[in-house]
Amino acid sequence: MRLEINGKSETIDNVATVGDLLRHFDVAPVRVAVEVNQELVTRSEFDQATLSDGDRIEIVTFVGGG
Repeated sequence: MRLEINGKSETIDNVATVGDLLRHFDVAPVRVAVEVNQELVTRSEFDQATLSDGDRIEIVTFVGGG
């Protein structure tokens, strides 16, 4: 499937949901916010939010500091 992730076109196989995509990139879901086609996906929906060819995804990682 072809996806645009953070502005970069990627072809990724074997991902059906946002949760699958995060696992593919080994990203901890508690540290990110995800938007699919400019719609925010809540953390509780990551494993139910399906992806389609051509979707535009933004993954923002939270960074703490002081």
